[in-house]
Parts: sequence; C-alpha cells; structure tokens
Amino acid sequence: MKRSDLIIPISIVAHLLIINAILTYFSPVNYFGWRSLIAINSFWLLICFFMQFYPTTRKESFFTNFHRFVQVFLLFCLGYFTVMAFKSYVFNRYEQFYILSVLFGCLLLYRAIFFFVRNRYRALGGNSAAVIVIGRDNNLKKLKQIFLEPELGYRYMGFFDNQLSSSKNYKGKVADALDYVLENSVDEIYCYASQLNKVELHNIIAFADKNFKKIKIIPDNKEVFTRAMDMEMVNHIPILNLRKSPLETSYALYGKRIFDLVFSSFVIVTLLSWLIPLMAILIKWESKGPVFFKQKRNGINKQIFHCLKFRSMAVNNDSDFLMASKNDMRVTRIGAFMRKTSIDELPQFLNVFMGCMSVVGPRPHMEAHTNQYESSVDKYLVRHYVKPGITGLAQVRGYRGEIMENRDIINRTRLDIFYLEKWSPSLDLKIIFQTLTNAIVGEAKAY
Repeated sequence: MKRSDLIIPISIVAHLLIINAILTYFSPVNYFGWRSLIAINSFWLLICFFMQFYPTTRKESFFTNFHRFVQVFLLFCLGYFTVMAFKSYVFNRYEQFYILSVLFGCLLLYRAIFFFVRNRYRALGGNSAAVIVIGRDNNLKKLKQIFLEPELGYRYMGFFDNQLSSSKNYKGKVADALDYVLENSVDEIYCYASQLNKVELHNIIAFADKNFKKIKIIPDNKEVFTRAMDMEMVNHIPILNLRKSPLETSYALYGKRIFDLVFSSFVIVTLLSWLIPLMAILIKWESKGPVFFKQKRNGINKQIFHCLKFRSMAVNNDSDFLMASKNDMRVTRIGAFMRKTSIDELPQFLNVFMGCMSVVGPRPHMEAHTNQYESSVDKYLVRHYVKPGITGLAQVRGYRGEIMENRDIINRTRLDIFYLEKWSPSLDLKIIFQTLTNAIVGEAKAY
C-alpha cells in the first residue's frame, strides 16, 4: 500500500475517534449505549460516502471544498438528533449546542493539522509524483510553476517537443518520451493536444493505459485562459466554461443571501432604527432637501435599481454625472463627516434587505459611468455578474471614491473580477473586517 493510500483511512479513523471521544466525554454516564454509537458512526460514514467527502485531489487545501465539510457536519447533526429522539434523557439545548460546537471545533482543528502535516511532508519529498510534459506552448511556464509548488508534491522532470530547445528542462523529441517514462519511473504525463497529431496522441494514451501511468490532456483552447475556467462534460464532450464563479453554486447563493438578510436586519434594527431620525434632523437642519439620496445604479446583469444613501451634498443637478472630489463645494459639513466615516452608505443595508444589493460585492456605479467604462475598460461588465455590494475587495484595497486616473477604474475592475472568481465566505469576512477598520482609522479617499 502506498503512503498516499493511507490518507483516507487515517482521516476516517481520526474523525470517528474524535466523534466518539467528544460525545462520550460530554454526555451523561451510560447515555450512549453501543447501539447508539454504532448508529451515530454509521450516520457519519453514510453521509461522507454520499457527499463524496473523503476522495481528495492532490491540489486540495484547507479551504478547498470547505463548504462540503460544513454540509457534512450539519447533516451529521441531524443524524445525531435523530438518535437522541429515541432516548429518554432530555438534553438542555445549550448543552447540546456546546457539545456540537466543541465537536465542530475539534474536527476543524484536525482538518487544519492534517493539511499542515501533509504539506510539510510533501515539501520534504514525501507523497511525490514525478511528471513530464509532452508538447510545448506559451503556457508551459505557468504549468511548470504549478509543478514547483512544494505543497502539491510534484517532481517536474522536464518536457519533450519536436522543436529543439536550449532549456535545461528539455529532454528530447516526442518519440523519446515513452522510453524516458519507463526508465525514470514517471507517474503522470501531461500532453498539449495542440502540439500533437492524432497518431501521436493515441499512441501515448495506449502506452499510458498499458503501463499504468496517469495521463492528463491539456485541450487546445487557443490560449484563452481565465482564473475561473472550468471543464464541463456534456454527453462525453469536454466543454470549457471560461467564467465559472463559486458564487454560482447553490450553497453560495443561499448562504450569501441568508447572511445578507441576517446582517442587514441586525444593522437596521440596532443602528438605522435610531440613526435615521437623528441624521434626518442634522441633514435638514443644515440644508434643504430630502434626507435620503436616491440614485439609479447598475446592479446584477446591469439591471437598474435605486441605491440609497444619506444625502451628503446640497441638492444639485450634477449628482448623477459627477463623483465627489476632494474639497467638493457641494458637500455639506455634516455630509463631510458622514462621507469620512462612511455613515452615508448605511441606508444601503435597506437595499441589501430588499435583495438588490449584497453586503460584499463590486460597488455599483451610476449609469453615466457604466455607459462610459463598458466601452473603454476591458471586461468591465463582468463585474455585473453578481450583486453589487456596500463594500468590496477593490474598496478595501484603496480603490474607492473618485476615479482620478484611468488605472483606478482598471484596477478596480480587475479586483472586482478577482472577487467573483475567487469568492469564499472567509474572503467576505476579511473584507467586512477591513472595511470596519478603515472606517475607524479613516481613508485618504473618503471625501
């Protein structure tokens, strides 16, 4: 048995030991009989099997499929309470929550320790896979960089190509590759389909099948790459999805919406309920006009919605075309304070509650700016694939407020696209925390 084959059995045993140790330690004496423990353990194993929790890929990390870890635990909790329903002893609900919280924490700790130890083991040369590449194009360097990441455990042996190369990694022509694989115990073969003819590719596949070698085919996608690219199979036909986002998954759609509802409700009840009357008095006292400033902005799929803010300027005819600039004469005294502390943005939690915005996402722009940038900034409209947010990655990275140079909107768009391609719950929490920090410390462009 290879050492890599021990990963799944070790994890199964470790999880069951943690579950049984926590439940028996915190439960009343003799509460769980052997039948109950068998049922609980069976629940865990069945859930993990149907959720495909244990089969892992070489590239899996702590945060990869973290949502599945949470889903498995929540389903396990249902099984746990099912077993409890047949027991005469009644747990205090706070005691139940405490036990399951400790269990979740211990399983989470094991997950962190597991990936830390695995990464260290691979960095030292264990659980490694020797790989070669057959064919070459402009993306070979990117592929090589992946192989050189120590935590992935690859040993890059070199590449083969019919065009001679002076690179130290060049091992010979395509015809030499198969002998090299046998002589050097290569585990995986990566082939660029665009660089091989049909006969060469079929020979390599037949060789790999005969000699128990893993083969990976890199499709000819004309060097069109994105960070969110994903391969889909439709009736055995490989389809490249260039813009697959984690936000498209059901757990993200429902999870993010539930978070938005809970978070916005909390802010509305605890903060806006008394802040709106107070700000109404201060805003009205200094200048005539409405308390709220409503502006048409582009949301998801470029749909128009009315974005709410506390009015921070004197009523003017330029508000739908000109962004606030430094020392802007339109900004009132109370407005300057609100903009400096971002208080003027708080009514947007009403937008979040109504569903046209999210707590975190790309900031919505006024119609005039959307029409301007969609034709001048590359991939600008990609940011409209998701709901706009009160705060976003671009804002906490310094690209908020006035757009002074063309690179400001380019970098803002780049960060917005990175957000929708690499979204995770932890990224949202980091952005929220950084937003609160910036509001307290202050920002140079908050005017």
